[in-house]
Amino acid sequence: MALQIGDAAPDFETRDQNGNPVRLSDFRGRKVVLYFYPKDDTPGCTAEACSLRDNYEHLQKVGYEVLGVSVDDEKSHQKFIKKYNLPFPLLADTDHKIVEAYDVWHEKSMYGRKFMGIVRTTFLIDEQGTISEIITKIDTEKHAEQILK
Repeated sequence: MALQIGDAAPDFETRDQNGNPVRLSDFRGRKVVLYFYPKDDTPGCTAEACSLRDNYEHLQKVGYEVLGVSVDDEKSHQKFIKKYNLPFPLLADTDHKIVEAYDVWHEKSMYGRKFMGIVRTTFLIDEQGTISEIITKIDTEKHAEQILK
């Protein structure tokens, strides 16, 4: 069943790009931008990450921590962060537990080919761990503006 605004954000534990354990519950008391993206270093995902990077200070000023999630591994995340100088952690969900808990792993189709993948989605989570907004129509180049509006 799809998550709704007002639901408790499912807690999780995974590793960031450096192999450090990260739990959503570690961020209680702070607002979180939890954004799911399909793949490191692809055009749309790069535009989205760079929009968040370029507005990172402003996002932090209004109280947000930013966490990116894809099914790429730590090594892929390290390269992506280094290449684009991303200031926030990227979480490796190689076992698909988080994408399934947040119901963003779906069948997609490109050029007539069907495959499973992440549907680009951002969850804004409040200080109590409750989902305050779900953004599904993502403008990759202006994603930070969508969050800050």
